Amino acid sequence: MTTDLSVAGSIPADKRKSWPHTLVRGRESDAAWVRPALIALLAATALLYLCGLGASGWANSYYSAAVQAGAQSWEAFFFGSSDAANAITVDKTPLFLWPMEISARIFGLSSWSVLVPQALEGIAAVGLLYATVRRWFGPVAGLIAGAALAMTPVAVLMFRFNNPDAMLVLLLVAGAYACTRALENGSAKWLMLAGSLVGFGFLAKMLQALLVVPAFAITYLVAAPPKLGKRVWQLLLAGVAMVVSAGWWIAIVELWPSSSRPYVGGSQTNSVLELTLGYNGFGRITGNETGGLGNLNQDAGIFRLFGSEMGSQISWLLPAALLMIVALLWLSGKSPRTDRTRAAVLLWGGWLLVTGLVFSLSQGIIHPYYTVALAPAIAALVGIGVVLFWRQREQLDARLILAVTVAATAVWSFVLLSQADWLPWLAWVVLVAGLIGAVAIAVSNRRARWVTAIAVLVAIFAGAGGSTAYAVQTAGTAHTGAIPSAGPSSRRGGFGGGGRMIVMGNANGVRPPGNAGSQGRPPGAGQRVFGGGGLLDAGTVPTAVSALLRQNSGSYSWVAAVVQSNSAAGYQLATGLPVMAVGGFNGTDPSPTLAEFQRLVAQHKIHYFIGGNGGFGGRQAVSGSNASQQIATWVAQHYQAQTVGGVTLYDVS
Repeated sequence: MTTDLSVAGSIPADKRKSWPHTLVRGRESDAAWVRPALIALLAATALLYLCGLGASGWANSYYSAAVQAGAQSWEAFFFGSSDAANAITVDKTPLFLWPMEISARIFGLSSWSVLVPQALEGIAAVGLLYATVRRWFGPVAGLIAGAALAMTPVAVLMFRFNNPDAMLVLLLVAGAYACTRALENGSAKWLMLAGSLVGFGFLAKMLQALLVVPAFAITYLVAAPPKLGKRVWQLLLAGVAMVVSAGWWIAIVELWPSSSRPYVGGSQTNSVLELTLGYNGFGRITGNETGGLGNLNQDAGIFRLFGSEMGSQISWLLPAALLMIVALLWLSGKSPRTDRTRAAVLLWGGWLLVTGLVFSLSQGIIHPYYTVALAPAIAALVGIGVVLFWRQREQLDARLILAVTVAATAVWSFVLLSQADWLPWLAWVVLVAGLIGAVAIAVSNRRARWVTAIAVLVAIFAGAGGSTAYAVQTAGTAHTGAIPSAGPSSRRGGFGGGGRMIVMGNANGVRPPGNAGSQGRPPGAGQRVFGGGGLLDAGTVPTAVSALLRQNSGSYSWVAAVVQSNSAAGYQLATGLPVMAVGGFNGTDPSPTLAEFQRLVAQHKIHYFIGGNGGFGGRQAVSGSNASQQIATWVAQHYQAQTVGGVTLYDVS
């Protein structure tokens, strides 16, 4: 079997339109159905990602509070502060917050102004993946890839949520597009753009963005047209572009006097380098995360992506993608060095394998929703492989590869659906359809058109039925808190969505009433009221407390201080006023120290301290600073407690 670039959808460079024009209006050589099909894909994606967004309220209240701060203060905008008075930043680099903060500045703060930018990033990622795959392999491959990405359950989750992953995925797909353009004619400009986009991805989610770099670099080094020396030089230029794009913000923050900027949340030394390379960097791989609360994910291993924590989030098409890596490499085995099929496998397969292995083997905190970073690579490999082998279906080996892929996908979907104990009939329907489709594909050819039609229909259902059901269920479910999960398992809650339930206490050590999934909505959303918040979500603040905090608020920099960021976020979102998150996200950052807190109290910059259990949600810190506990103890010893709406407050003014 051989590969032929002419059947891969490529057209002469001088006849190509620019990609925005192509994406919107189509190519002159396109069939009449291509443009309507693309519009339908993007419209369906928009419907899936935008419909009912308001049901999730503030989603991740921690980041919504930061959006509120950035909409009020340009300093908070630049540094990514969790409050407008700039006590401490969130424990992430801030680029992913900026579109949401600009939206909140224009339209006002609401769940829609926070979440719509995330959904638009998802729609753009689907469109860019389509444009990338279709350049070399035609519109059908692009449509399959785009649809597979759009309907991946964890993608539906993240593009309807306000975590950093939506921006990361968009930037990495854009980087893959630029790398693809660079591979076509050895363009240093496109390659440098790819490096720059990965660098900006670093500012969205730090070291995770760099996991695609080996794939991009090896693909260009192997398959780009220029001579080896020039390819190496161009890669060095792209590396410089990546470092500059990632490093400008890092350099400014590191060089800025620490006394006149917010404390870098997530670090123990007020250093953004420690944050990006330590706590949120190599610490996630080694498990050595100073300031963390320990790792509850004990399932590290080569099969983690297929396990109960992550399998239903991302792995529906993972067996098919892995099979396609092997099959496509075999298909292109004797092709020239610059063969585009091999280049595509190196690009997308390298992305999938490197990122997947890091997620699988990491010893630190790895949440299931991180796997959204794998979705574009899986979708691209499936789209490319299905189209290339379908074009050669007159050959028995091509039909057998497709048949095995369909059968493996159906069997694995059956396993995932059976594990969920949700719509049990669907598991059997998908399995039977997949096996029938696999047999029909194996025996079909261009002459047996009715067999081919049956094969296509049942194969589509078998491949997409389970993940589509999960995707629709995910879109119809409200998600809140720091660790959401896709699919029906999200109803069970738990740390990481795998069904292990951990009940987080609020700032007063009180278990939240009702379903934890109802917490964190904007005031008036109809949820039950309790004080404070937990480690992973903000609670709903009693009206009496928010009214008390607003009294004479203009006289203070912070209307309140409370241990741990999610507790602070709840009060801040309820009042619209700065609330100091003592100790940062986990309550383990040394910000402020006891002496610094005492000085702020003496300067009458803090009105109330909100008491509770230390902000750890019933868990104890395993490393980091105990300054937050020192502050809580000092306040309790020197000030009179009062209880309002079940919340313990100390007037420290």
